[in-house]
Amino acid sequence: MSNAIPPRFDLPVSTPSGSSCGPRFIFQNLIKHLHGFVNETDLTTEEWTAAINFLTRVGQTCTPLRQEMILLSDVLGVSALVDALNNPAEGTATESTVLGPFYTDDTAHISNGESIASEGKGEYMYVEGRVSTTEGAPIPDAIIDTWEADADGFYDTQYADRSHPDCRGRLRSAEDGSFGFRAIVPSPYPIPGDGPVGELLLVMGRHTMRPSHLHVMVEAPGYHKLVTAFYPEGCTYLQSDSVFGVKKSLVIPLEPVNDNVEARKRGFPEGSSFKVMRLEIILLTDDQFNTHRAKTARYRE
Repeated sequence: MSNAIPPRFDLPVSTPSGSSCGPRFIFQNLIKHLHGFVNETDLTTEEWTAAINFLTRVGQTCTPLRQEMILLSDVLGVSALVDALNNPAEGTATESTVLGPFYTDDTAHISNGESIASEGKGEYMYVEGRVSTTEGAPIPDAIIDTWEADADGFYDTQYADRSHPDCRGRLRSAEDGSFGFRAIVPSPYPIPGDGPVGELLLVMGRHTMRPSHLHVMVEAPGYHKLVTAFYPEGCTYLQSDSVFGVKKSLVIPLEPVNDNVEARKRGFPEGSSFKVMRLEIILLTDDQFNTHRAKTARYRE
């Protein structure tokens, strides 16, 4: 009798009686495609071992302030695909994009008009906008989280001597839905290349650069949470983002301002020039989102 494993076989997957079909559906399909991949590539034991070691190192690189696993998902395009499937564009609502690996709940709580960035972190920028419904009604007291890299291309969590949040903050929209805060002009930057994900991109012959952007996450009771980012026009890497996060509707202009009165009004030092980023953030209600998602969902009941 031969002990050879057949070129293809089905591994039975079951879930406890009465549990959701979600995990069963996911794992059955995962196993099916994993087996297909192994057969298609005729994977060797050495390659399998290298893959196991790689994934182990990805996990070991993760810390409370660094998410190498999300970074791996990002550079493989999985994060962008999951986002596209789960947050399909709907009417005038602001489009979403990937969260990225640098979000942390350890952030500065600020009031409207205050700064998320300490002095010397980059070129001055003022972000102003409004949170509203698809009908144009203001959404007051929405929680707005925002974070960005500094002019050197690093997030605060990448500094070993980090003692407090910097270039990140949390504020709320006013009664009319408006908000505003001081920040810095975003800069393009490389995603961390000192770990296993950086090694993977090198093997694949891909660059590590992300276009300049400002992350924004908005939450309000009764509305679907928005995770997005805004990309200033003109950046070299808009067409080749290493994590596939750019969407056309999220690319916006920055307005240069050279006016002492306007600088003082926004809290910048006397004589400062700065740029303005204007945002119109439009949220779907939970009902709107669920209805639209049900229309676009595939495969599952």
